[in-house]
Amino acid sequence: MSLTRRTMFKGALAGAALPAAVPPALAALAPALASEAAARAPGRAPTWGTGPEGQRKADLGNGTYRNPILSGDHPDPSILKDGDVYYMTFSSFDYYPGLVIWQSRDLVNWSPIGPALTHNLGSVWAVDLVKHKDRYFIYLPAAPDGKPWSIYVIWADDIRGPWSDPVDLDIPGCIDPGHVVGEDGRRYLFTNGIRKVRLTDDGLTTDGPLEKAYDPWRYPDDWIVENFAPEGPKLLRRGDWFYLVTAIGGTAGPVTGHMVITARSRSVHGPWEHCPYNPIVRTQGTAEPWWSRGHATLVEGPAGDWWMVYHGYENGLRTLGRQTLLEPIEWTGDGWFRARGGDLSQPLAKPAGGKPGPSLPALSDDFSADRMGLQWTFFAPDGDAKRSAYRPGGLVLAASGTSPADSPPLTCIAGDRSYQAEITLDLLSEDAEAGLLLFYNHKAFVGLGFTARTLKLFEYSQELPWAGIPHSARTLRLRLTNRENVVTWHFSHDEGRSWQRHDTRMEVSGMHHNTFGGFLSLRLGIYAAGKGEVRLRDFRYRANAMIA
Repeated sequence: MSLTRRTMFKGALAGAALPAAVPPALAALAPALASEAAARAPGRAPTWGTGPEGQRKADLGNGTYRNPILSGDHPDPSILKDGDVYYMTFSSFDYYPGLVIWQSRDLVNWSPIGPALTHNLGSVWAVDLVKHKDRYFIYLPAAPDGKPWSIYVIWADDIRGPWSDPVDLDIPGCIDPGHVVGEDGRRYLFTNGIRKVRLTDDGLTTDGPLEKAYDPWRYPDDWIVENFAPEGPKLLRRGDWFYLVTAIGGTAGPVTGHMVITARSRSVHGPWEHCPYNPIVRTQGTAEPWWSRGHATLVEGPAGDWWMVYHGYENGLRTLGRQTLLEPIEWTGDGWFRARGGDLSQPLAKPAGGKPGPSLPALSDDFSADRMGLQWTFFAPDGDAKRSAYRPGGLVLAASGTSPADSPPLTCIAGDRSYQAEITLDLLSEDAEAGLLLFYNHKAFVGLGFTARTLKLFEYSQELPWAGIPHSARTLRLRLTNRENVVTWHFSHDEGRSWQRHDTRMEVSGMHHNTFGGFLSLRLGIYAAGKGEVRLRDFRYRANAMIA
């Protein structure tokens, strides 16, 4: 919204009449802006809709939404419009089951339908989810077993699966695939670089050489970016034009680096014309609510308007990972497009014509039903080995490794600024060890764990022996409270009827990609180490104002 129009609304909210020239669509936002004005009062933080257990959700319930549309670690979104349903998936990196697919009918409320990838390919980066004829495909980059990076593909006749085993397209050194059907009716993949390769009609084999496709637009030399890094090409055919939307500037690093640019051509083979409005999206400074914005895909809304889906880091909360943002665009008279979301800390009008559906399932879990992939994922599991089993009384994990430094934890995304999680853990073997973590990777974690003889504290990836507490117990209930990256630990020997706070608190705001690399996030984790088995019972999650 322009400064002039926002000034008119401020006057209206103060009691002045709205000028007749204000469009009805803007007038409809007056209640939301009134709410926003109150939220912006000194000492007030922006507010979101409230999901189960206090989780923040994008839908504000008044015809508007506030970003993110998917909070927490949902980077490199790839979105597919399939009739009146939208599907989206994200980079899953080292988490398995991976490539969880989400669905929506209004682009704002999203719910998971299940994982597409169970075969361990190692770290899986930015993918492309597409439908060609009646079949679904996910093109994904990976480098399993120390092999060079390549593009793989999995496919399914039903998006809910089953999905095929991965097929290696043998495109060495490539990441970030983007699928398109050319004006010749043939299928192509674009990759980082920006390069392209033709595919066979079934989409499961390459049918020609990898070749240079486009020299991306360059930003001014004095801009502060991470590096040039042209990546994430996503393609759209609209009318007589192909539009190539690309990320440049680096994924993280300085908040002003990552950005969205576009080019167009009448042929998938070029030549490509730079957009005069580049960059379409870029964070201008650290005062903005969303940092390092980029990696966009265009999608048509339910009523025929157009939107961009991309990711960004929340200001001051890089620990949450890159979250998914939705911004409206407008097509210009000269056939280009511009972003028109403005200040993304403000509420925006929801896409017209959508049907609200379920979103943000509750995270509390009694472990009576299988939620692997829907909620729980293992970090860097050993091959495809199965370590978990649902049994009467809870979920049982086989012990692996000797501590959180080498034991693949079971993890869960928490997308709230503040939250509390607790769980009961039973050591089913005398030599087992278990605990509750905030986990980035094996070199970056904090947590509270225990053996049958000692309560252990892990601070910044190291056990603190002096902070250990002798005890004699094979069952403990553990609680983690995270208030905007300040962490407090509690433990209970009586299933949570009474609690004892551990004396050591921790500040974890530095545990993110710019410190440890890997493009990951700080997730809730449960580890089971030593020998034998550990049972998980009664996991509970509460967020924001619901925290005790």
